[in-house]
Amino acid sequence: METAEIYNQVREHYSAASRTTSVKYGEAVAKSFGYSQEELANIPEDANLGLSCGNPLAITSIKEGETVIDLGSGAGFDIFLASTKIGPAGKAIGIDMNDDMLARAEKIKAARSITNASFIKANITSVPLEPDTADLIISNCVVNLVPYADKHLVFKEMHRLLKPGGRVAISDILAKKPLPEKLRNDIALYVGCIAGAAEVKEYEQWLSEAGFNDVVISDTKADLNVYLETNEDGTKKGDCCAPASSCCAPAEKGCCAPAEEGCCAPTAKGCCAPAEKADGCCSPASTSVQATTADDSERPDLNEFVGSYKIYAVKN
Repeated sequence: METAEIYNQVREHYSAASRTTSVKYGEAVAKSFGYSQEELANIPEDANLGLSCGNPLAITSIKEGETVIDLGSGAGFDIFLASTKIGPAGKAIGIDMNDDMLARAEKIKAARSITNASFIKANITSVPLEPDTADLIISNCVVNLVPYADKHLVFKEMHRLLKPGGRVAISDILAKKPLPEKLRNDIALYVGCIAGAAEVKEYEQWLSEAGFNDVVISDTKADLNVYLETNEDGTKKGDCCAPASSCCAPAEKGCCAPAEEGCCAPTAKGCCAPAEKADGCCSPASTSVQATTADDSERPDLNEFVGSYKIYAVKN
């Protein structure tokens, strides 16, 4: 995929994501990646779109009065959480290239009169801020979306923006091994934060070349299938679809098999829809905006190829 096409696809996908609202889904995903109930209670619930793959603010401590920059801030989920920790003298600055995400974040900010947070439209490889601006730079499941040829620029920009002694705290999806070409070339998996995942050794190289020290990269062992196995209401899917009554049983491929003839009919994507002879038997599963494929019935176990990692580094 060409670099320009990747950026266009990412913009389109996350513009669509900015218009979704599923509070329970977002809460379930966030909890599975380390956000506490207390933290979620302090964040505007409409800023949580279920797009995180970790909790970067849990990787390092934050002091009052610090300046925090979030690269790829989306609807402001982590920025609004940071704003509760830095106090009125601190600054929480979100950077995002997506107009729809920025509009949602600004709307939330205005509705709640949050005064120590701001948002800037920019690509995270080139941020219009002065050097030595931030005490802490965070990012949550975004660097994997940057085209491979540009990824190293993100780390150089982090180093430029940080004050001496500043920290980087990132949650990201990294590849455990080289990804098969079929996965690398799946645009749905790319915008879903899987196909663009770099390997750990590449992350280490980019951080080192940018000038960072004290680098720590650790697999959190979180289950990435949570994106695909969580219903809109936050409940876990039994398999592919949820029976609305007892007439369905899980089938070998995770669909629903009829307990009686004509009870349920599998759809083309391997899930179940109500059959004509028994309306309401099976309800189709919801579709996550993260980590989807063109045909979810053929999706791999995401945990085999990629993991949720926490990354920490210091600018000396």
